[in-house]
Amino acid sequence: MILGVCDWLSTKMQFSAKNIRITFVLLILFGGLGVGAYFILWFIKLLSK
Repeated sequence: MILGVCDWLSTKMQFSAKNIRITFVLLILFGGLGVGAYFILWFIKLLSK
Protein backbone atom coordinates (compact mmCIF):
# COMPACT_ATOMS: atom_id res chain seq x y z
CA MET A 1 0.00 0.00 0.00
CA ILE A 2 2.73 2.44 0.90
CA LEU A 3 5.32 1.63 -1.75
CA GLY A 4 3.27 -0.56 -4.08
CA VAL A 5 5.10 -3.77 -3.24
CA CYS A 6 2.01 -5.88 -2.63
CA ASP A 7 0.38 -4.95 -5.92
CA TRP A 8 3.63 -5.51 -7.81
CA LEU A 9 4.18 -8.86 -6.10
CA SER A 10 0.60 -9.93 -6.78
CA THR A 11 1.09 -9.46 -10.51
CA LYS A 12 4.36 -11.42 -10.42
CA MET A 13 3.06 -14.33 -8.31
CA GLN A 14 -0.59 -14.49 -9.45
CA PHE A 15 -1.92 -14.10 -5.88
CA SER A 16 -4.37 -11.46 -4.76
CA ALA A 17 -2.84 -8.34 -3.24
CA LYS A 18 -5.12 -8.74 -0.23
CA ASN A 19 -3.60 -12.11 0.66
CA ILE A 20 -0.08 -10.76 0.28
CA ARG A 21 -0.89 -7.81 2.56
CA ILE A 22 -2.30 -10.17 5.18
CA THR A 23 0.88 -12.26 4.96
CA PHE A 24 3.07 -9.19 5.47
CA VAL A 25 1.03 -8.11 8.50
CA LEU A 26 1.29 -11.58 10.03
CA LEU A 27 5.04 -11.65 9.41
CA ILE A 28 5.39 -8.27 11.11
CA LEU A 29 3.35 -9.37 14.12
CA PHE A 30 5.18 -12.69 14.51
CA GLY A 31 8.84 -11.85 14.52
CA GLY A 32 9.15 -8.64 12.52
CA LEU A 33 10.33 -10.39 9.35
CA GLY A 34 7.76 -8.62 7.21
CA VAL A 35 9.43 -5.22 7.51
CA GLY A 36 12.75 -6.43 6.19
CA ALA A 37 11.15 -8.51 3.46
CA TYR A 38 8.99 -5.54 2.41
CA PHE A 39 11.99 -3.24 1.99
CA ILE A 40 14.02 -5.89 0.18
CA LEU A 41 11.15 -6.46 -2.25
CA TRP A 42 10.74 -2.70 -2.69
CA PHE A 43 14.43 -2.44 -3.63
CA ILE A 44 14.06 -5.32 -6.10
CA LYS A 45 11.00 -3.60 -7.56
CA LEU A 46 13.00 -0.42 -8.08
CA LEU A 47 15.81 -2.30 -9.80
CA SER A 48 13.45 -4.15 -12.13
CA LYS A 49 12.01 -1.01 -13.74
